[in-house]
Amino acid sequence: MVTRPLLVFDGDCGFCTTSVRFAERYVRPRCAITPWQFTDLEALGVPQERAAYEVLWVTPAGTVYGGAQAVAKALMSAGRPWPVLGAVLTLPLVRVVAHGVYRLIADNRHRLPGGTAACAVPGRRPQGS
Repeated sequence: MVTRPLLVFDGDCGFCTTSVRFAERYVRPRCAITPWQFTDLEALGVPQERAAYEVLWVTPAGTVYGGAQAVAKALMSAGRPWPVLGAVLTLPLVRVVAHGVYRLIADNRHRLPGGTAACAVPGRRPQGS
């Protein structure tokens, strides 16, 4: 059981790891942060395919947010000015755009700085995301 929010990311991906380290240093979300490879995904009710597909925010109540909405939740948990940006990402129209931008980045993370072949995401969207 999660006692505080948990941010789950792909620890095999250099781009993801660099992004999380940036968030830890500058955003400082109020959560535990862990690679999915070292997380009991079954206990969280999250399939491995989903964890490999997108970053996850898991609440203590067990609600799982993925992708851009996980980023929004992490931003909203941080100190100022980040919660404002996180809240904006949850607005209906912005949410759609944020999802598209997130997918574009996630689908191409192996091509971004720090990315390697290990960063490539699975080709299809997993169930539950």
